[in-house]
Amino acid sequence: MNATEILEKLVSFDSVVGAPNGAIVSWINDYLASHGISAKVLAGPEGDRSNLFATIGRVDMPGYILSGHMDVVPAEVDEWSSSPFRLRREGDMLFGRGTTDMKGFLAAALAAVPQLVTAGLKRPIHLAFSYDEEAGCRGAPHLIAQLPTLCAPPLGAIIGEPSNMRAVLAHKGKAAARVTIRGRAGHSSRPDLGLNAIHALAAVLNAAIDQTARLSQGPFDTAFEPPYSSLQAGVIAGGKAINIIPDLAMLELEARAISGVNPRDLLGPIRKAADALRDNGFAVEWDEMSAYPALALAARSPLAHLMQELTSETPLSAVSYGTEAGLYQAAGIDALICGPGDIGRAHKPDEFIFESELAACQRFIEALGQRCAA
Repeated sequence: MNATEILEKLVSFDSVVGAPNGAIVSWINDYLASHGISAKVLAGPEGDRSNLFATIGRVDMPGYILSGHMDVVPAEVDEWSSSPFRLRREGDMLFGRGTTDMKGFLAAALAAVPQLVTAGLKRPIHLAFSYDEEAGCRGAPHLIAQLPTLCAPPLGAIIGEPSNMRAVLAHKGKAAARVTIRGRAGHSSRPDLGLNAIHALAAVLNAAIDQTARLSQGPFDTAFEPPYSSLQAGVIAGGKAINIIPDLAMLELEARAISGVNPRDLLGPIRKAADALRDNGFAVEWDEMSAYPALALAARSPLAHLMQELTSETPLSAVSYGTEAGLYQAAGIDALICGPGDIGRAHKPDEFIFESELAACQRFIEALGQRCAA
């Protein structure tokens, strides 16, 4: 199968984030087995989702990880020109959910497998395919934790998020949380007898707004846009009717941190404001939804140098979106981003990738294989 045929199959699996992914994992596992590769299917704690890890070459030698996620964001069918889970071609463009983010990279990697198998690799190439990346990199930590039992310490990890096949050395970290305030319901004519959860939540929202303003004052890292850490409230809900004192209110917020800043710490003032509501009789729940660290790989690192040689492009210093690369670096593995497609096409109706981009990615992976065979 060529890369386009593989992509067509991968897109046909509606492996939406947060849903069971057994079908796509099984197909990839069978494909690898047809080329003599025995993959490890690593079940996550959810019980209905799995990571997949496979090695081409010797597991006892240091090699390189090709990392990608199998999940995609949801697709509103009415907003698409065709079925989002059926690959559609228009000239060089291939449309479908996940074509760019990031089943295109998976397809290119799988299409390169036959060549890698026969290349006589002296250093292995590993395929590390994760689940629920779109929910804040929930699957990858479980895979990374098992790496010491799966392979020798890797020389580096290449995360194939869309970057126009240009290596990226840094990205921001992220932490997201949900705060739930529970008060006491009652008739709106007697506010003295109730506890208004929406009014209480206003203090938490104000703390988030104040923190947003503080972060815009620095510290700064001009590699990023914007060049500072940020915070925003993204979802708010509460109340049942205008004449009922609301006993429940909820806020979801996220922080994105420049390198060297712990994204969880940025949420500290908001959590402090929420906890203070307990003194006024409210019940408060704070749930971390996701968190991953920033990535910062030195431009002089061996992995960055290798990528510049293989892509003939100077690595880009940073992007503001996040990936699993920071998790690999936190585990002591040099990591960077490099994959086909443009991030500007991701998470949109009529998402697409150019067939020529798939081919370029496959050539890159095969070139990496030649280095590992030398």
